[in-house]
Amino acid sequence: MRCRLLVWALIASSLTAPASAQLVDDIPSGRAGSCCFAGAAQRLAEQLQDWNQLGRYHQANVDLARHAAKEPGRVVFMGDSITDGWPLETAFPGKPYVNRGISGQTTAQMLVRMYPDVLALQPAAVIILAGTNDIARNNGPQTLEMIQQNFMAMTELAKAHHIRVVLCSVLPITDAKTGQKTGDGGGPIVQSAQRPPADILKLNAWLADYAKTSGAGFADYYAATVDSKGFLRADQTNDGLHPNAAGYAVMAPVAAAALEKALRGARPD
Repeated sequence: MRCRLLVWALIASSLTAPASAQLVDDIPSGRAGSCCFAGAAQRLAEQLQDWNQLGRYHQANVDLARHAAKEPGRVVFMGDSITDGWPLETAFPGKPYVNRGISGQTTAQMLVRMYPDVLALQPAAVIILAGTNDIARNNGPQTLEMIQQNFMAMTELAKAHHIRVVLCSVLPITDAKTGQKTGDGGGPIVQSAQRPPADILKLNAWLADYAKTSGAGFADYYAATVDSKGFLRADQTNDGLHPNAAGYAVMAPVAAAALEKALRGARPD
């Protein structure tokens, strides 16, 4: 019954969503991508039960607490797919850095993960890279104020637990890779349509200012990766959004410098 209700909910939502095209002249031939709509709805229901993906790092957190309860200089990298895809052990060899990035996440989801994925690990610092998926409306439309409040809440939580904070600017995007296939069978993605550069600039201006007023550090990835026209350097990305190896190589020293400065500072009261 629950599965049937989900199916009807999905149908209803599709009817109320804005259409990208009108009626077609013919029905495309070939089989659909999924054989069973009911099965897809059931899988969606199971995913929604852990909407914040608290289970993603649960066992890793348990193991870390068991074998290395509190390492000097531990840093948690909190973020979305850009952090998730960053091989920290390669970028920062020998450093007790912990990756807690999850692809597709927004600041609201990261805020819920702060206790299990950051605070419980007792790091010396947390470095937060987020906001691009909020701008892209991954979980629905948001105001700039809503995103700001999530950043403020994460910062205040960390400081209340005597953890230093480094906030990161959102990386620019580029449409130079629009002709590339997405890899999921869909068409090419125009990044500027999902993440308008003007919105990225607004959020980054606020992040830089809030980092100063709150006493947090600031890692300016945007300045390190932007080209003369205000876009992500084409040689530093394969899809217009995510850094490739060259992009991460540029980001690493920016993060290292910001963390070194933060860890040298006075521990938050």
